[in-house]
Amino acid sequence: MGAVFIVPAFYMTTALPVFFGADNGGILCAYAFTHGRVEILNAAEVERWLLQPVSERAFLWLHVNLNHNQILPWLQQHTVLPDSFYEALQEPSPSSRIERDEDVLLAVMNDVVFDFTFEADDIATLWLAVQPHLMVTARRKPLRSVDRLRMAVKNGDIPASTIELLVHLLQDQADELAKIIAAVNEKTNRIEDRILAGRIGSSRADLGNMRRLLVQFKRLLAPEPGALFRLLMRPPKWMDEDNRQDLRQSTEEFAGVIEDIGTLQERIKLLQEEIGANLNEQINRSLYVLTIVTVLALPFNVVGGLFGMNVGGIPFENNPHGFSLLVWLVSISVVLAAWFLLRRRKD
Repeated sequence: MGAVFIVPAFYMTTALPVFFGADNGGILCAYAFTHGRVEILNAAEVERWLLQPVSERAFLWLHVNLNHNQILPWLQQHTVLPDSFYEALQEPSPSSRIERDEDVLLAVMNDVVFDFTFEADDIATLWLAVQPHLMVTARRKPLRSVDRLRMAVKNGDIPASTIELLVHLLQDQADELAKIIAAVNEKTNRIEDRILAGRIGSSRADLGNMRRLLVQFKRLLAPEPGALFRLLMRPPKWMDEDNRQDLRQSTEEFAGVIEDIGTLQERIKLLQEEIGANLNEQINRSLYVLTIVTVLALPFNVVGGLFGMNVGGIPFENNPHGFSLLVWLVSISVVLAAWFLLRRRKD
């Protein structure tokens, strides 16, 4: 049976993304799930939903914008979230993790922003608090994975629990990262072709940008698989075996993505070393040419310096063919020096 959307009359003339970018007290979107149906709620309806008793299978997904100065007081007033959730929001550079606080799952996820441009700064944080009947997600910048989840719900992919909603979000995050890694790998292939063709150009800077991006990804995301495995060792009581299996699968997929990031980092590092070796070879070749020119010019400089002295007894001073003899003498010296250098280079 397909999912059924219940849309209040207030939204009959408004498109679904009314919450995104709208000033609704900091609530970007809110979905109430009940027995395969989903209802879109506004701020007032969310407050009423949180006050009423919920059935065993009813739960709410609440996505909020932390840039709105009223949203934190609103959450503290209308929800029962642990203090550790609000403390995590104050961390300056949080790394990914999932942990328990009593029967609440607290998660910090680092994801790519909606307008991703392959820069290291295009990574932002998503904070989550997951309970049996409520999942709160909070962000400061629009994120791709959350938007994918919202579109999936809109298209009828209705999860049966908050854990399924969390697993869906983790899978969306892994899929987005896999797409980015594939794009970075394709860029790396093109740069490698340019290096092999001897056209370095801006390859060094491009590789540096991609390597910084991957380092940032790995630094922020590497703790996530380990945190998920630790959670699976001590899951909350309301998480059933199917939920644990889904989380375990997501963990394995995400660990594979992290491994791919490490492999791509090593490949980019090797290409950077190859570029550095090529540049060193070019510098050495240029220095060798300059050395040859200097050595070949040395006899002229020495002879010119000697014959330019204002003293008596200079050879060929009174010889009418002195200049010609001097030119021949210097030329023979230059030819012998060039022959010696070229022979030494061949050896």
